[in-house]
Amino acid sequence: MKESKAPSLGRTPAQKFFDKWQGLFYLIPWIIGFVVFKAIPFGQSLYYSFTDMDFFNGIHQYGIMNYVDAFTTPKITKALITTFKYSFITVPLKLVFALFIAYILNFKIACVNVFRTVYYIPSILGGSVAIAVLWKAVFRDDGLVNTLIRMLTFGHFQGPSWLSDPSYALWIICFLRIWQFGSAMVLFLAALKGVPADLYEAATIDGAGKWRQFFSITVPMITPIIFYNLVTQICQAFQEFNGPFIITNGGPRGSTTLISILVYNYAFKSNQMGMASALAWIMFVIVCILTIIAFTSQKKWVYYSDER
Repeated sequence: MKESKAPSLGRTPAQKFFDKWQGLFYLIPWIIGFVVFKAIPFGQSLYYSFTDMDFFNGIHQYGIMNYVDAFTTPKITKALITTFKYSFITVPLKLVFALFIAYILNFKIACVNVFRTVYYIPSILGGSVAIAVLWKAVFRDDGLVNTLIRMLTFGHFQGPSWLSDPSYALWIICFLRIWQFGSAMVLFLAALKGVPADLYEAATIDGAGKWRQFFSITVPMITPIIFYNLVTQICQAFQEFNGPFIITNGGPRGSTTLISILVYNYAFKSNQMGMASALAWIMFVIVCILTIIAFTSQKKWVYYSDER
């Protein structure tokens, strides 16, 4: 005896269309936000970079004059050099310091979770305006650092002018960035947890010391995380703004003026949106080139466990 089949419920064309494209409907809010706040401003900035766009006077000239001025104006070229200097100081030191702290916290020590939390806190607070203001107060002429120096030297040494001396100011800004090593440290710590323990046991049997194990086992095994941190930190370093703007405002004598500060000054102080857009695109192209170099070089030094 044949079993009777239940009649299938008929679906209208509209319902079938919705079933097919419902995923796209759920993405509509994100698509609208991306187009309005990302894609359109992205295209407009490229367009404005080839104009003399002014907030109040509009556009009167088209061409590559902004890019020519960017590489011929001493103030801009100095800011480019300072940005490279800032990035090449902060990124390596931050990664080395983060890896060093992560390596220590990977050992089984008392209250290790408390130390991990304490070391991560600067990454949460470091980008805030309040921390930049506090950093400025600590390193000013009568700040905490110089006060401690006078106390330790019994008043015989007053301490340098950290923020008004060009030879010190950039380093103070760099230290603020290096101090925010918590996010990179957490990633390094997770990578260190994934290194097989039997590799260390075999190396110990062969007579390898801690330093040899670190450079021959630990570092090669965590190179994917080193590569990831390197790329992300380069991108963040070239976009740094809060620290140098709030602490020194680009001074003294332009020694801490980064490209991001020039973008802000041209756009919102001089109302030269065309030049500001050109500088933003120059910075974008530089970051892309450095990222491409990093991705190209990873074949020679990054080890992936699934590769043969």
